[in-house]
Amino acid sequence: MSRKRRMFNIDMPDEPEAPQEVLPGEARRGPMASAVRENADSLRERAEAEKAIRDENDALAHEYVRMKGQGLVIQRVALDLVLTGKLTRDRREVDRDDLRELCDSIRAIGLSNPIQVERCGDKFELVQGLRRLSAFRLLDAETPDGTYAEIPAVVTEQGETLDTLYRRMVDENLIRSDISFAEMAALAQAYSDDPDTSASTVDEAVQSLYGSAGKQKRSYIRAFAKMLDLIGPRLEHPNAIPRALGLSLRKKLEDVPESRAELEASLSAHAGRKAEDELEVLRQFCEGGEEPTQPFPAGNSSAPKSKPRPARTTFQVQSRLGPIKCTASQGRLELRGDADFSALERKRLEDAVARFLQGLDQV
Repeated sequence: MSRKRRMFNIDMPDEPEAPQEVLPGEARRGPMASAVRENADSLRERAEAEKAIRDENDALAHEYVRMKGQGLVIQRVALDLVLTGKLTRDRREVDRDDLRELCDSIRAIGLSNPIQVERCGDKFELVQGLRRLSAFRLLDAETPDGTYAEIPAVVTEQGETLDTLYRRMVDENLIRSDISFAEMAALAQAYSDDPDTSASTVDEAVQSLYGSAGKQKRSYIRAFAKMLDLIGPRLEHPNAIPRALGLSLRKKLEDVPESRAELEASLSAHAGRKAEDELEVLRQFCEGGEEPTQPFPAGNSSAPKSKPRPARTTFQVQSRLGPIKCTASQGRLELRGDADFSALERKRLEDAVARFLQGLDQV
């Protein structure tokens, strides 16, 4: 008996698939090998990206260190770490009213111009910005939450000479419109007295510190330095002395040396005086000589002459508006006080002035 053969239908492809081409020397890889290879490529690319980031960070760090060393980076420095003893300051005292205005500005908009300090061990020596530092210290005392315990500062490393530090301080002050000749002269004196500077005389100090100023301005500074040398210790408000009065004062003290005792006695008789009172004493002292009416070089003794200043009478009276200072001179009567006279009704003010003048006529 014959067996039946089973038949199966098998679908064959029309054309056989071409074998996958394998490059010479490359073994055939399975799925696991491909995954390992792809992961390795990813890790290599990541390592290269991280190295590029590190290189960029290193470059930025080096640039930061370089700029920081040159004083081009602003930092916040604790107030109690800032010293002010290395450089003799040009201001004998910081004006309280002016300081209050600066404090109000800092509260409103912040500090627009950082101070400059030099690193001194674990502390910092002030180079520029005494008023700003004083304002922050006042604000810190008034604000217990520590908001103003640190001040923005440009920090330079130690290494600059004392001459350079003085010049930095002076250059900043020269752009101030309110700096007085007495301030500049006092700084020149301190500079010449400092054994660590290159100047041994006031003339050398003026030339070194104020070389960028005009010749005439330097002569004024030298004249004020001479005036301060003669009478400075007796003055309580030297920074308030205007240029012309300072030049006249220096000239009379040099031309009439014996008058110095007279001026010292007059100043001593007005102890605790205000700036305007001291200026009045100095003006009366200078009335015995001629006061220049036009600018002239301080060393020029043949200055143009003018008529003596008219006499003045100055006194103070108490009123319900507070103390009122009265100054009377030829053709002028001036009243000064803390009261806001502009707030008074005009008719009331006119009547008061009319009664005042009528009272003078009856005397």
